[in-house]
Amino acid sequence: MESYSWEDLQNIFLMQGFAGISLFSVLLLMGLGLAVIFGQMGVINMAHGEFMALGAYTVYLCSTLTAEYAPSFGPYYFVVAIFIAFIVCALVGAAVEWLMIRRLYHRPLDTLLATWGLSLIMQQTFRSTFGAREVTPTLPEWLMGSYSPKEGLDIPINGMFVLGLAIAVSFALLLFMYKSSFGLRLRATVQNRKMSGAVGINTNSVDRLAFALGCGIAGIAGAAFTTIGSTGPDSGSRYIVDAFLVVVFGGAASLMGSLASAFGIAQAQSILEFFLEGTKGKVATLLVIVVALMIRPQGLFPSKVRAH
Repeated sequence: MESYSWEDLQNIFLMQGFAGISLFSVLLLMGLGLAVIFGQMGVINMAHGEFMALGAYTVYLCSTLTAEYAPSFGPYYFVVAIFIAFIVCALVGAAVEWLMIRRLYHRPLDTLLATWGLSLIMQQTFRSTFGAREVTPTLPEWLMGSYSPKEGLDIPINGMFVLGLAIAVSFALLLFMYKSSFGLRLRATVQNRKMSGAVGINTNSVDRLAFALGCGIAGIAGAAFTTIGSTGPDSGSRYIVDAFLVVVFGGAASLMGSLASAFGIAQAQSILEFFLEGTKGKVATLLVIVVALMIRPQGLFPSKVRAH
């Protein structure tokens, strides 16, 4: 193994730490969406990665349309595209819940198979619509470049932007879950579905809105993903395993747990993949998570949920 001085190691850890910011942001947004769908509703959504890809493709369409019909709007389109990606994915998610998921509650294996089939359908739809080649939207100039606080340390501006986006979405989701009437209804439904229905809560509507919310957040993750990579039909499937690891490791129904585990997994992967060749860094990260779950199977932040 190559030897490094203490100063070199400091710079490496700083550079790889900042390099992991973008991955952390995407994993956090993916994990937050899954924490709502899987943690709060008990639905194993294997198509969650495809909703991320749908959000990324939505940004690409917005970029193409802006360049063709409103080039003067180019510096501002990306922020609007993020909201559009959220809305598109939320609407598609609501339709999926109404057409398919609502018939499969309390049947986790059936939801796994059904959403896996949905992911294949969505991948083929992307391939037929956009082609098999990966596409990249034109990003505004203010997202390009890097900030150098000192020599040898470059912080990518797009990484800082998606970090700010992830933090803003996390804060908004926490407020929505704990300060809004819908969040109260959702948490009540999770705690005791029968009692919630008895006191007048429309649990079917709560389920549909929660699934749409989770898919919408995945769309925002897709918008963030366009700043760090190109989008292809199978882009979402590359992140679905990591997203489930974030939720399971953090605690299935814990938003704070998703934040902590996303940060830990992203930073571990970024730093270990620098020192270890190939996929050894990813394997080492997975082994650490497996050992941690053997010691603490409830995750980092377990939550107590009553039986329905």
